[in-house]
Amino acid sequence: MSRINTNVTALISSRILNDNTKSLNSSLEKLSTGLRINRGADDPAGLIASENLRKQIRGTETAIKNAERAINIIGTAEGSLGEINDMLVELQAMLGEAANKGGMSTEEIDANQLQVDSILNSIDRISNATEFEGIKLLNGNRAYNTSSVSSTYIAELNVNAAKLIDGATMGVTVTVTSAADTGKVYLSSNASLKLSASLSIQVGSNRGTTELTFAACATLTSIVYGINQVKEVTGVSAALSTDGAQGWARLRSVDFGTDAYVSVKTLAIGATMTGFAINTTVAGANSTDAKDYGVNARATINGTSATASGKVLTVRTAMLDAELELTTAAALSTADQTTTFGITGGGSDFALGALVDAIGLESIGLQNVASTALGNPTDGYLNTLKSGGAQSLSSSNLYTAQRIVTAAIKDVSKMRGRLGSFQKNTLEKTISSLKVTNENLKSAESAIRDTEFATETSALTRSQILVQASTNVLAQANFAPQNVLSLLG
Repeated sequence: MSRINTNVTALISSRILNDNTKSLNSSLEKLSTGLRINRGADDPAGLIASENLRKQIRGTETAIKNAERAINIIGTAEGSLGEINDMLVELQAMLGEAANKGGMSTEEIDANQLQVDSILNSIDRISNATEFEGIKLLNGNRAYNTSSVSSTYIAELNVNAAKLIDGATMGVTVTVTSAADTGKVYLSSNASLKLSASLSIQVGSNRGTTELTFAACATLTSIVYGINQVKEVTGVSAALSTDGAQGWARLRSVDFGTDAYVSVKTLAIGATMTGFAINTTVAGANSTDAKDYGVNARATINGTSATASGKVLTVRTAMLDAELELTTAAALSTADQTTTFGITGGGSDFALGALVDAIGLESIGLQNVASTALGNPTDGYLNTLKSGGAQSLSSSNLYTAQRIVTAAIKDVSKMRGRLGSFQKNTLEKTISSLKVTNENLKSAESAIRDTEFATETSALTRSQILVQASTNVLAQANFAPQNVLSLLG
C-alpha cells in the first residue's frame, strides 16, 4: 500500500482493539460484581426472567417471616388458653365439692364460692390482658364481625376463618333442606287415659337410663309428670296430647341427631293391660318396647353441603370455616328454609404466599374467652356462677352449672385444638415448603444472573491476550505508512 492519507489497516486494527477492549472490560465487570447480567443489554430475556424470580424470592422470604411471626402470635394465645383450661378444671372441682351438700358446711361452700369468683375474675383478666405488640388476642378483638344474623333460625354462630377479599363483606346463605329431629317414642292409652294395671318401664336415651313404676289407674298426665321429673337423669322429656278419644304422650330425647335416641322398655305389668301401647309413631304398631333415633339436619352453606350433627351445621372450605346451631323451631321445621347473614370484618389474616392474593392468605378467628362468652345460649354462661348469680354454688342449679362448665371447657379445648392445628399443619408446614421453594428459586436465579467464574476467567485471559495483540498490530499498522518515505529518496 502506497497511500498515507487513509490508513485502512490501522482503522481495522483500531476497531478490533476496541472490540477486544470492550470484551475485556465486560469480563472484568462480571468478575468484580459476580453477576453475569449487570444491565439489560447483557441479556434482555435473562434480565426479565431474573427480575421475576427476584420478586418471587423476596415475596417468599417475607412469607416465611410472616409465618414465623404468626407462630409467635398463635403461641401467645394458646399459652393463655392453656391457663384458662387449668382454671376451668379447678372450677369443676369446686362445683363437684359444692354438689356434695350432705358433707359440706355452708361456710365451706361460701369459701369455695370465693375461689370460683377469683377464677372467673382471672379468666376475665387473661381475656383482656393477652396481647401481642399491643394487639388484644382473646377479648373478641380478633373474632369475626357478623351482621343480619336471624335469631329465628340461628341460635349460635362461630366463624372460625373467612377470607374477606379487600375487606369486602362475605355473604353467607344457609339453606336447610331437611329437618333435624330428636328420638321420639309415643305412649298411648285408652279412652279413659288411665292404666288398667300397674306398669314398670325403663326410660332412657344417650344420656342415661332409669326405671319408673306407675300404679294401676295412673293417668297419662301422671306418667308424663313422672318422666319429666327424671329428665336430668335420662335426657328424655315428655309432653301430653290428645287425638280424639285416643290419648298419647310423646317422649323426646333432649339431644338432636343420629347419636341421640329414646328407648322405652316394659319391665313388668301387674295384670293384663288393655288400651296401652308403646309406638315409634302415633299410628305405629303397638308394642311393649320401642327405640327411636334422631335425625341430622341437611343443609347447604353457600352451596356447599354442610356436615351436620343434629341441628349443628359445619362448613369448611378454602374461603369459609364456620359452625352454627339452628334454633329448635328451625331444626324441627319440615319446610325448606333459607337465611342469610354477612361477615363484615374481624379475624386475623396472615400472608403466607409470595404474592398477596387469596391463595396465599390464611385467616383465623380468635373468639372472646371472657366469662360472659364461655358457655352456651341454652343454659347460660360462666359469669352466672359468680356470687349472687343464678348458678352460684349456693344455688340449687348445680346441674345447669355443670353443663355450663362442661360447655366452657369444650369451647376452650376446641379453640386450643384449632390453634394448634393451624400452627402445625398450616404455619409450620408452610414454612418448610417455602424454605424449599426459596432454595430452588435462588438456584434458578443464580443460574441466570450470576457469573460462572471458570468460564469468565477463561474469557478474561483470552481478551487480555487479544488486547495485547491488537495493540501491537495497531502500532505496526500506524508505523507502516512511514515506508512510503523511502520512495521520496
